[in-house]
Order: sequence, then structure tokens, then C-alpha cells
Amino acid sequence: MAEGEAGASPDSKSWIGRVAQVFSSEPANRDELMNVIRDAADRTLLDAEALGIIEGAMQVSEMQARDIMIPRAQVVFVRADDPPREFLPKVIDSQHSRFPVIGEDFDDVKGILHAKDLLPLVVSGTVDEFRVRDHVRQAPVIPESKRLNVLLTEFRANRNHMAIVVDEYGSVAGVVTIEDVLEQIVGEIEDEYDVHDDGFVKQLDAESWTVKAITPIDDFNEVFDTGFPDEEFDTIGGIVMQQFGRLPRREETVTMAGYRFRVLNADSRRIRLLHMTRLRAVADA
Repeated sequence: MAEGEAGASPDSKSWIGRVAQVFSSEPANRDELMNVIRDAADRTLLDAEALGIIEGAMQVSEMQARDIMIPRAQVVFVRADDPPREFLPKVIDSQHSRFPVIGEDFDDVKGILHAKDLLPLVVSGTVDEFRVRDHVRQAPVIPESKRLNVLLTEFRANRNHMAIVVDEYGSVAGVVTIEDVLEQIVGEIEDEYDVHDDGFVKQLDAESWTVKAITPIDDFNEVFDTGFPDEEFDTIGGIVMQQFGRLPRREETVTMAGYRFRVLNADSRRIRLLHMTRLRAVADA
């Protein structure tokens, strides 16, 4: 027996040890579980894309609707009593597929209008006979604190693609779509209309924004009147990562150019989404 043990190679001992660890213990928390998964990727049991999706799926359970919603100021909406000739140019220009329908103001949401319900107008030529109220579909209403994994489950169960987000006072804060949630898991979902998309930056209030890490530095500098160089990096995510000196994890923060950047979503390869606050607002809080 002793001779057999003496003859075992270091590699076999290492392999036996790893197997024994798998059966003798299991991860005690999320960080330990992610370390196991990343180790599997390091040993090529998972490819980089699969690892990114797993990390994104796990982070979604910790994110809330407020982190990714489209703020009300940027929402393209239709008024319930407007005739088609008034809102069709806006609908066509936006290239969206769903539009909140409002009454007297944005806090009076009647439902959601699907762009496909407007298609018969093109064929029949009955534009003036179309009534928005006759085609409004139910709009799910969710709090800003709704967890994204729960929201995704509800989207799938109820076959909804858009929800109205309200704040603690019941006022509409913005909207969130199933695509917004899925992008946190699989990364950016682009189509032919996203090439010149101006949705890299979403203003949440007077002093804070969510910023996609893929925002080109030139665009970021133009919006915030900053002077970040673009010789070494093309995106604001690259600048933030350079400031950390490593790939940061979710909820880590760094300050630059008068702003505090907090990582909302990141995986083992890249930063995906940032929350940015003007430092003056932080000091006044």
C-alpha cells in the first residue's frame, strides 16, 4: 500500500484532491460558487461566452428595475386622444415596437400600444378611423425595487415585453423592457437601428445617470463636457477599468473628473453597466 502511494504522480494526487473536494464540500456563498465556475472556465470546461452568461444571470438577481429602466424623460409615448396623423411621425422615427399610452399626464398611463396594431392603417388607408383607446393593451406596473430575475420570470409567464416602473409615491419613473433585462445576461443586443443609438446614457435625476460601459469616449466627453483621452481606450468602460487597475466587480466605486462611478454589472471579461453620480450631489446628500 505504501509503495502504491509512493508511486503516485503529483498530477494524480492533485486530480484526486480536486475530486475529493467536490464531494466533500460545496460553495458556502455566491462568491465561492463563482470562484468554482471561473476555475472551470480557466480549465476550459466552459468557454468565455458561457462564463459571461452565467455571471450575468447571477448578477441579475441582485439588480433592480431602477438600475436599467428608461427614465420617463426619454420615453417615447402616445396620448390616448391623439389622432394617428399626430403621433405616427414620432412612432416611425423612434423605430420602437411598443409605446406607453397616457391620458392627461405621464402619471396617467392607460396601457401600451403595439406598433404592429398600426400596420393595418398602411394597408387599408383608414388612418382617420383609428382610435388609440381601442387598441390599448394592459400595462404591467412594477416598483423601482423589483428584482430583475423576478421581473424576467413575470415577463415570460405573462408574455409581456414592457413594464411601467413607478417610484415610492406612485409616480411613473420610467419603463423597462424584456430586452433591457436580457442584455444584462447576454450582453448588448443590437439590431440595424442600434448603430446610431443615443441610448448609451440614461439620466435618472438631476445628478445621476446610468451609463453603458460601451459608450464611446468621444460621446461621453460631449455629453458631460469631460476630457477623457481616447488614445488608449475607445469606451468609458475602458477608462474606468484603467482607473481601477483591474477588472472591478459589481458595487465597486471609483471617482474621476468630478463623478463617482459605481459598477452595476460586470463579468469576468468586461464592465457592462455603470451608475454615475455627480460628486457635488454626493457631498450635499
